[in-house]
Amino acid sequence: MKDFKNKSEEEWEKELTPQQFNVLREKGTEPAFTGAYWNHKDDGMYYCAACGAKLFSSKTKFDSGTGWPSFTEPEVAEAIETREDTSHGMSRTEVVCKKCGGHLGHVFDDGPKEEGGKRYCVNSCSLDFKPLE
Repeated sequence: MKDFKNKSEEEWEKELTPQQFNVLREKGTEPAFTGAYWNHKDDGMYYCAACGAKLFSSKTKFDSGTGWPSFTEPEVAEAIETREDTSHGMSRTEVVCKKCGGHLGHVFDDGPKEEGGKRYCVNSCSLDFKPLE
């Protein structure tokens, strides 16, 4: 198994697009309503764009109206980690890929109540999608 957490930033920069590097490695955010998956409705699975870890199922994706892909829960709970994020004068909970440490987005408590109330707000460029076969 590859050791993604010990990969140098120079190695990541060579493998990722500039936007992916900014989001996944520098904790950037893509502009709302611009990513490939914010309005994507196909059935399938979303994986980490950096390391390929299975993250979210289309079954838990919903339209939050925010302009970013939103999910009620990860497909594999152990595939993500959450961290306190106090950047930009806000108090939020960051979501990262456990396998490679890549920044995915944030999780909020304003998701659908009937689905547990969570909204995993994820940057499209931090994801790869594979349709159901």
